[in-house]
Amino acid sequence: MDLSVMFFGADSGADSGSASASGSGSGAAPSQTAPSHAQTYDDILTLARAADRLGFHAVWTPERHFQQVGQVFPSPPVLSAALAVATERIKIRAGSVVLPLHHPLKVAEEWAVVDNLSHGRAGLSVATGWHSTDFTLAPGHYEDRRRRTLEAVPELRRLWAGEAVTYPDGTGRPVAVVPQPRPVQRELPLWITTSGNPETWETAGRLRAGVLGATVGQTRDELADRIDRYRTACAAAPDQAGTDAHGRVTLMAHTYVGADDAEVHRLAAAPLKAYLASYLRQTAANRAAKAREGGELTGEQTALLAEFAYRRYLNWGSLLGSPGTCAKMLADLRDLGCDEVACFIDFGIGRDEVLAGLHRLAELREAAL
Repeated sequence: MDLSVMFFGADSGADSGSASASGSGSGAAPSQTAPSHAQTYDDILTLARAADRLGFHAVWTPERHFQQVGQVFPSPPVLSAALAVATERIKIRAGSVVLPLHHPLKVAEEWAVVDNLSHGRAGLSVATGWHSTDFTLAPGHYEDRRRRTLEAVPELRRLWAGEAVTYPDGTGRPVAVVPQPRPVQRELPLWITTSGNPETWETAGRLRAGVLGATVGQTRDELADRIDRYRTACAAAPDQAGTDAHGRVTLMAHTYVGADDAEVHRLAAAPLKAYLASYLRQTAANRAAKAREGGELTGEQTALLAEFAYRRYLNWGSLLGSPGTCAKMLADLRDLGCDEVACFIDFGIGRDEVLAGLHRLAELREAAL
């Protein structure tokens, strides 16, 4: 089982009850106490270089728009280009590209640049997107975003392979185009991102793509069932220039390996609960917007839900604890059928502590080999 690092975007310090944090899009002024985004990018590069030296398998970055959480991740290929030249060995991946927001031709072009800069280390997971505000970038693509995503996957593979694909040009005339530059890798390493829908797991298998899921919000039995569905669909699917018949399951998990469990709770509890609360507010605001009615959570409701989620997550699904605690979880995820754990490290713990945790995690990985 491979271990990777994942950035997903911690709340950068604005008032957690602000309109910006809730995702309401009211244009609230940014916090004056928020850390510099330039410093955040420096931290990401520092941690990625450390992960590269320590032998981690890949570094994943997301696509996020217009939200307090994830402010520094609007463009995975731009950040991945920087990571490509800052590292030497580690694979460079998007987790995820929100495919309905982009033309497949543009995705193929941008990631071919990353593949060249990294000498063949690029890969990406594609997602349908979920937050309606993100689709300010492509408002006509929100309602049928799932269909657009799944139809674009074979198209993206053909473009990566150098096949000419026909599109209308500026006059409406159909023209056959081949994206440039040509990538280093002949086949695009591709995943489908899922928030837990069993149908998405099966679809990823039928497309012979990897699947990028998460431990949070799912029980072990639920994940076992979804992995089994995925393996079955993948084994039955024809070759599509993707994974083999076994497929590849990558699971995201919040990670901090501390000296002991007490240290982890002291350092991780507050930032992780704040992160979970911000996610809960964002989700509630998006549901309210779709329903066109009020429905945002109160502060008390958010705090209670975040506390419940944190306690449940400590019991199963996270890599939060002492080396011994995390070793047991890694063994369980391996037995579950996980091929790769994408260790989500930037949920609010300081850079120096995260670096120390990465070294402990690397020691666990070496011990397991």
